[in-house]
Amino acid sequence: MQAVPTGVGPRRLLGRIRDVMAGEGTAQAKLDEVVQIIAAGMVAEVCSVYILRAGEVLELFATKGLRRRAVHQTRLRVGEGLVGEIAAHAKPLALADAQSHPAFAYRPETGEDPYHSLMGVPILRSGRVAGVLVVQNKTERGYSDEEIEAMEITAMVLAELVASGDLVNPNERAPAEGNALLPIRLDGVALNGGLAMGQAVIHRPDIAIRHVVAEDPEVELKRLSDALDAVHTDLDRLFASGQLADAGEHRDVLDAYRMVAADAGWSSRIRDAIDSGLTAEAAVQQVRENIRMRMSQISDPYLRERLDDMEDVSLRLLQRLIGVVKGDADRELPPDVVVVARSMGPAELLDYDPGRLKALIMERGSTTAHVSIVARALDIPVIGQVKDVFTKVDAGDTVIVDAENRQVFVRPVEDVQQSFIDSMRLRAERRQAYSQLRDEPAVTRDGAEVRLNINAGLELDVPQVHTTGADGIGLFRTEIPFMVRAAYPDVDAQTALYSAVLDQAKGKPVVFRTLDVGGDKDLPYFESEVGENPALGWRAIRIALDRPAMLRQQVRALVRAAKGRPLAVMFPMIAEVAEFDQAREVLNMELAREKAARRKLPKTLAVGAMVEVPSLLWQLPTLAERVDFLSVGSNDLLQFLFASDRGNPRIADRYDPLSPPALKVLREVVRTADKAGVPLSLCGEMASRPLEAMALIGLGYRSLSLSATSIGPVKAMVNSLRYRPLEAYLKTILDGPDHSLRDRLKAFAQDHGVLI
Repeated sequence: MQAVPTGVGPRRLLGRIRDVMAGEGTAQAKLDEVVQIIAAGMVAEVCSVYILRAGEVLELFATKGLRRRAVHQTRLRVGEGLVGEIAAHAKPLALADAQSHPAFAYRPETGEDPYHSLMGVPILRSGRVAGVLVVQNKTERGYSDEEIEAMEITAMVLAELVASGDLVNPNERAPAEGNALLPIRLDGVALNGGLAMGQAVIHRPDIAIRHVVAEDPEVELKRLSDALDAVHTDLDRLFASGQLADAGEHRDVLDAYRMVAADAGWSSRIRDAIDSGLTAEAAVQQVRENIRMRMSQISDPYLRERLDDMEDVSLRLLQRLIGVVKGDADRELPPDVVVVARSMGPAELLDYDPGRLKALIMERGSTTAHVSIVARALDIPVIGQVKDVFTKVDAGDTVIVDAENRQVFVRPVEDVQQSFIDSMRLRAERRQAYSQLRDEPAVTRDGAEVRLNINAGLELDVPQVHTTGADGIGLFRTEIPFMVRAAYPDVDAQTALYSAVLDQAKGKPVVFRTLDVGGDKDLPYFESEVGENPALGWRAIRIALDRPAMLRQQVRALVRAAKGRPLAVMFPMIAEVAEFDQAREVLNMELAREKAARRKLPKTLAVGAMVEVPSLLWQLPTLAERVDFLSVGSNDLLQFLFASDRGNPRIADRYDPLSPPALKVLREVVRTADKAGVPLSLCGEMASRPLEAMALIGLGYRSLSLSATSIGPVKAMVNSLRYRPLEAYLKTILDGPDHSLRDRLKAFAQDHGVLI
């Protein structure tokens, strides 16, 4: 196998292609001439361009070396043949012996029999594959990294020709008008609660780069440097304004974003691209597309966030280079805006007028996504993981976002819109009524006091314990601050965080759950395990006991943060008493260490366990002798009980938490805790819904931990309920064969005037 040097350097090759593009002639004629230039420049016998058409079909549009009659006749589906492989994975492919590759597909009409070596790159436009550029050689040739990069740069120029619409009608792949106008409902994941209605604004920045080849690299490097300085100044001004100027977890997010903008490796790659002959904006675009395609298959949430931040910074830089200061969000906007995005960096959201911005819908996203955290600070409803949102929602569509029920209504009919407007009005009235309940205790009409606590996971969430009138924080998820950081926080950083949480709680009790990572909650800087059932794998207390130094650092920080204040620590996913004993021993070691160092210890210490693994149910009496409190994690307990993955949309709603098996298990936990005299609470989605919370009170639960937005509705339910008739009614229906008791409990609430 021989290595063949490229005949023409990238800069000269781009110059020749630029001259063709600027000349006279049709787009097809230009493409025919370009493949001749590329073949000569790459010292290849064949150069071919395939363009993606409707139906995910790649059509041969131009060739030098293959048979002319194959042009517009040869077609390959995405994934078919080597060309289809390149399109399917959006990655370059270089093969010295192409015909031995398992994906090779022979098309006799092309006459490609003599050609053994193949190198191809995707033609990318706005992060999507628009075609494939291929060269072939008769000899078994090895292609260098420099040659592959030269082809990628050349493909950028071709992307502009493809995007012009002169080769393929841009409307070819658009949906039929009749279908586009139908009202539809989309499902997703609630990343921040709330309700909103407005007009869709498609956040799909697509910047046209008109000048690709540089005349003078030194001029382009100066333009890049000036644009980078301007972007940094813009970010400083943006992050210092409005509701985000105050301290909070969103400040960590924005600081991490700022570090991305200052990344030296990223800007160095852009400068290298300029040295190859590209303009500053074309260089940014090339590096942007390269990073996006290389990381597109990554599922790690932290790396996804880095990609979204990098995408945001790249777009800001492009906008500066071509003279657009604010870009996509600077358009003329409707009064009520629902932004539709594939993903977003946190600064992109801040570009939209907060007075008009009503909601955000994303094709990707998670509760720990940086944009979700910033949206929470702005009180904007967010729904993420909405599949195919870009093919279902058009700009200007009326959209209803119901983040409470994880639904999006697109182009709803007038009746639905009016119904939603009525619901919004009633919701506003209820919120006003709930606010009047803020300082009232949650007590049933027959005298049972119910403690209502909030769930929190960020320092940003803590003030809601006061604004909602909650009794305390029943579950502080300590893993979420870990997930938004680039490195594992040391003891001092953790101590500062936990101390700030206790400070903001102002004496109200806080229960800290130790790290519950693993499964679907990976830390970017920590070894993770991917198995067939990650929720059942190496996670939570299992990781903590296998990595005791990590647990020791966390409980050390918690003890130091308390500093004479009460401290409550809870261990997650305990499957047997022996695990609790091991975890408690680690905590005892840290207490002894702090005492020996004469540091101030917590005023009181309560140590508890979460009941969320069914095996623990048979050891609960023994565990109850060792703990200061118990807390039922209903989400995991019920998914394990029914062997039903709550993240699987096909079965997530198959089993009802208000079914007899679920309620009987929850009742047994109450009986065990009561017998042992151990305080018991429940945290999970059940506690946040008034009907389910009503059932829990009927079973004997007197402490619930729920989302902050649910405190008002659940308190209203409690204050309208007589628990004794409900308790008696449940005894009569729990032993039946019903799939669910939901309808019966709804009827009870209606008959007894319970506000659900």
